[in-house]
Amino acid sequence: MAGLAADYWRGAERGELVLQQCLHCGLVRHYPQVLCPRCTSFEVGPLVATGRGTVHSWTVAHHPYDPVFADEVPYVLLTVDMEEGVRVLGRFPEADGLCLGLPVQLGFTRDGTAQPRPVFSRRVADAGAAAGD
Repeated sequence: MAGLAADYWRGAERGELVLQQCLHCGLVRHYPQVLCPRCTSFEVGPLVATGRGTVHSWTVAHHPYDPVFADEVPYVLLTVDMEEGVRVLGRFPEADGLCLGLPVQLGFTRDGTAQPRPVFSRRVADAGAAAGD
């Protein structure tokens, strides 16, 4: 895979979210861009994200945007605030129990498609956080 999104797609193949990070000012960005919107540097490197985030918003799609997904409607699409400071879109298995700020974990699935697709699942609280540490 070549081009701006090559690191993203190679990471997705491994089940990892790979973001861009400016090597000049440190800004993390997503989606991939040619130059940094903060300092206009062309120097960029890959950053493997934790995959952890919280729900910012969601929608339930009742009409497929592509015929490939016709058998999958309705489906939930989340907008998630990732720990690294960017927002990422991805599927979620169900609408029940969704709320703003819900902790989620990003993964990737193929589900019969050519490219891996981002999917979120509910995140179990860290043991330290659950104990009040």
